[in-house]
Amino acid sequence: MEITEILRRGIVTERSVRLQEQNNQYTFEVALRANKIDVRRAVETLFKVKVLSVNTMRMPGKAKMIRRRGAAPRPVEPREWKKAIVTLAEGQTIDALKA
Repeated sequence: MEITEILRRGIVTERSVRLQEQNNQYTFEVALRANKIDVRRAVETLFKVKVLSVNTMRMPGKAKMIRRRGAAPRPVEPREWKKAIVTLAEGQTIDALKA
């Protein structure tokens, strides 16, 4: 898997901004097949920082319904995704994700 395929996007929410300020941790949406070693290499290569640790978690998709005029509503398969929280060395930052 290529480095550019591993990191999908950075996540900027209230919780992720608080993690950035307090613990120097950054949150990314990553490919489902990516493991911690892949995520570490991708972040270190793309952002030129030192990664101390990587925590990953699979996030369950939300169930949705498709409604069409003249047809019965039917459920859509939920999309699962993967999130990675990356802890950086002291004094290093990723400017692209600063809120």
